[in-house]
Amino acid sequence: MRNSNLLPELIAIAAERSPDATALVFGKENQTYEGLQGAVADFAGGLMHLGLQRGERVAIYLEKRFETVIASFGAPAAGGVFVPLNPLLKPEQIGYILRDCNVRVLVTSPERLALLSETLNQCHDLRHVVVLDSHDPLPSGGPVAFFRWSELLSLPRKTGHRVIDTDVVGILYTSGSTGKPKGVVLSHRNMVAGAKSVASYLENRADDTLLAALPLSFDAGFSQLTTAFHVGARVVLLNYLLPRDVLKAIGREKVTGLTAVPPLYIQLTQLEWPADITEHLRYFANTGGRMPRETLALLRKNLPKSKPYLMYGLTEAFRSTYLPPAEVDRRPDSIGKAIPNAEILVLREDGSPCAPNEPGELVHRGALVGMGYWNDPEKTAERYKPLPAHTPGREAGLVLPEIAVFSGDTVRMDEDGFLYFIGRRDEMMKTSGYRVSPTEVEEILYATRLVGECVAFGVDNDVLGQAIQVIATPPAGNTLDTAALLAECRARMPAYMVPAGIEVREGPLPRNPNGKIDRKTLSTEWVEKNTA
Repeated sequence: MRNSNLLPELIAIAAERSPDATALVFGKENQTYEGLQGAVADFAGGLMHLGLQRGERVAIYLEKRFETVIASFGAPAAGGVFVPLNPLLKPEQIGYILRDCNVRVLVTSPERLALLSETLNQCHDLRHVVVLDSHDPLPSGGPVAFFRWSELLSLPRKTGHRVIDTDVVGILYTSGSTGKPKGVVLSHRNMVAGAKSVASYLENRADDTLLAALPLSFDAGFSQLTTAFHVGARVVLLNYLLPRDVLKAIGREKVTGLTAVPPLYIQLTQLEWPADITEHLRYFANTGGRMPRETLALLRKNLPKSKPYLMYGLTEAFRSTYLPPAEVDRRPDSIGKAIPNAEILVLREDGSPCAPNEPGELVHRGALVGMGYWNDPEKTAERYKPLPAHTPGREAGLVLPEIAVFSGDTVRMDEDGFLYFIGRRDEMMKTSGYRVSPTEVEEILYATRLVGECVAFGVDNDVLGQAIQVIATPPAGNTLDTAALLAECRARMPAYMVPAGIEVREGPLPRNPNGKIDRKTLSTEWVEKNTA
């Protein structure tokens, strides 16, 4: 059996191995690996008939469904680059991305196309729009040609452009919490190496069923597809409205692997879990931020037979670390060690390695390091830098530089090599002369069990430098007693860490497009409201 080097080969090889195995589930419909591979080849051939050139961008603006997956793998199969667009984005944001990376082909639905009528006129590089089948008439005239999905896939198959594993395969746009979204450029090698690495430590296998609950425009969301396809597993595509929908899908589809962000897990722990879920849910994994210890404890109580995987990653290098389940009881606050085929360094500002337990910047080197930010040399130079000479793995005789990702996250590494997240450099709060991580404050607040969700941030203060402000929601079915919460804070925190103020809001707190609590928006709104 051949080895996968290019992204579409993950599906092709699984189809050769087990053509009748189920690859995707959406609602009540299933798609086999053989059927999925055929649709990917048909879509790639259709793009070639449209004249797609090697490396040109194909954007996909859809919710999770079969066509989303087909287009995401079909564009690279033609030699193009796929650009997944979060379905929560608004027309203005979509237009920015289409223009920023000069998208040639857009795949969307009739409903979403109607929202983009004015936006597309400003996208001068766009030449074709592929619209999912419906009875609605397609627009005509103008510089953009419109095609129906079935029309494109019915064209004779045509071989795609030759590509190699260091070619660009996709551009994933970050949520843009500070300024415009940044397009992280990834190669075939990045994505395939990531799939193999994650599947190895999660011990994924062909009889797994993974729930795709995260957006496919999010690196960890798309990873549910790549890790599953690498081993020939089954993926359930879910567009959920409420956390309860996630719980129902886990039970209905007998899901064996769930990956989600901490805010979703916080909401799930407030629901009643059917006792039989732990019989088939082999593991649950977190990404997109630190899992509060209280949330982890509740999950483990509900899922005594399911293995917890605590993970850390960043889009620029896909996934960096994980904590093996056997270490969770001993090191519940750790983000673990480097994933297979990656090396994680903790460096000082001068590039030298930190001593054990000395805070420093997390630096990721290896096959998963991305190719930079699209069309943004300044931000690329800030995050993707040559490794300093004499760092581990860099011998003196090596002349060519090696580019690594400097995460901007502050961590420490203990004597045994386990890593602990301290905070993002641009989020750290400086109060009374102390540097305080907002996640550390939030961790203590969750441990009180007096809040549902919470976010901490610093606001300018003439005396303290920054005062710590908290926005919190009540626990499910209860009220939030701020006096009691502050009393708990004083009992559990040093004086400099106690919040100066707590604002109570009804939940849930706003999320960014990747499902994380939007700290930046909440802090900005608070400052505008309280300094007007």
